[in-house]
Amino acid sequence: MDPSNKLTWIHSFLYLALISLSVHLLHTLFISPKLGINHHNARIKKLSPTPLQFRADGTFKILQVADMHLGNGELTRCRDVLDSEFPYCSDSNTTRFLEKMIQLENPDFVAFTGDNIFGSSATDAAESLFQAFGPVIKSGIPWAAVLGNHDQESTMTREELMSFISLMDFSLSQTFPTVEEDASNPDGRKKQVPKIDGFGNYNLRVVGPPGSGFANNSVLNFYFLDSGDRAVVDGVRTYDWIKESQLIWLRRVSEKNRVTNPYPTEIPSLAFFHIPIPEIKEGPIYNMVGTYREYVACSLVNSGVLETLVSMGDVKAVFIGHDHTNDFCGSLRGVWFCYGGGFGYHGYGVAGWHRRSRVVLAELEKGKNSWGGVRRIKTWKRLDDEFMSKIDEQVLWER
Repeated sequence: MDPSNKLTWIHSFLYLALISLSVHLLHTLFISPKLGINHHNARIKKLSPTPLQFRADGTFKILQVADMHLGNGELTRCRDVLDSEFPYCSDSNTTRFLEKMIQLENPDFVAFTGDNIFGSSATDAAESLFQAFGPVIKSGIPWAAVLGNHDQESTMTREELMSFISLMDFSLSQTFPTVEEDASNPDGRKKQVPKIDGFGNYNLRVVGPPGSGFANNSVLNFYFLDSGDRAVVDGVRTYDWIKESQLIWLRRVSEKNRVTNPYPTEIPSLAFFHIPIPEIKEGPIYNMVGTYREYVACSLVNSGVLETLVSMGDVKAVFIGHDHTNDFCGSLRGVWFCYGGGFGYHGYGVAGWHRRSRVVLAELEKGKNSWGGVRRIKTWKRLDDEFMSKIDEQVLWER
C-alpha cells in the first residue's frame, strides 16, 4: 500500500472515531436525560390524607386567594407599591404573604380563584405554577383552583393548565366533571357528563367531623366554575361568561345533592369563579361590607348565572376575583357575592392600599350529644401589613 494512502486511511479512521465519540457524549450528557424517564425523580402525586372534612370542633376554614399574578419569581417586579417599597419588591412578596396567611389562619382548604399566574410575565407557565402554589403544596393542605383571564397567556392552553394543576400535590382541582351520579336513577348508576364549556368545572364536598354521624356524609358543598377569559360579541371585545352548558350541569349537580341528602336540613353550598357577573355592576347591592373602589369589569353578556343560583337555592355565597381593588361582600337577591381583594404584588393595585386575602369559616350546629348541619358561615379579610390586620368580619348566612 502506498504510504500516503495508508496515512490518509488512518486519519479518516481517527476522524470518524472522534465524531462517534462526540455524538455519544452529546447524547449521554444532554439528549438522553431529556428523552428518558428519570426513575429516581419520578413519583406519585401526593394526596390529602383524608377527604375534605370538618374538624373535631365543628369548624371548617377556607382561605381564598384571588389574583396572585405570579410571573418569574424574584425577577418579576411589583406594581402599584410605594416608591420606598419598589426596589425590594417582587413575586417573593406574594409568596411570603401566602406563607404568612397559611401559618396564621391554618386553613383546612385553600381556594385559588383565578389569575394565579400573569401569563404575559411568565416565561414558563409550569415553573410559575409551581411557584404560585408552592407554599400550599409545602403545607400539605388540600387546595383547588380555577382559571382567570390571564393564566393562559404564557406557554400553556387553558386545558393544559387545568390538567397540570389537577396533577399537582394535594390538588383537588379537576379539568372536567367526568362522571356524575344521576339522581333520577334509583340504583345510583353513573352516566357520562355531556361536554360542557370551559376547563375547571367541578364539585367538591365536605363531610362532617370524625366520629360524628356526618363523618361519611356531605354537610357542605363547593362548586367551581370556569368563567373563561375574553370574547368578542357583535364585534365588541368583552370578558367571557359562564355558558348555558355549565349552568345545566350546575343545576343537575345541585338537584342530585338535594335528592340524595339523607338529613332534614339542607346542605349549603359555596361557589368559586373569577369574573364577576353583570348584576354586580348593575345592582342594587344590599348590605355591602368592604370597599367598592373600581368599575366592575364583567361580560356584556348576561347568561343567567344569578337566576340559576337563586332557583337552585343551595348557594349561599359566591367568591370571585378579577377586580383587584374591590374587596366587598354584597347581597344580590339573597345570594352573597364576595371579592377576595387583590392578593399578588405583580397585579395592579393602589400604592399604600395593602394586598389582602379572604377567609371563610363554616360552623356546625352543636347538639346535646352530636353535631348537626352547618349553622353559620362567616368571613373576614386579612391585610398584608405589619400586623396582618383582620378586618370586615361579617356573617354571610345563618340557619
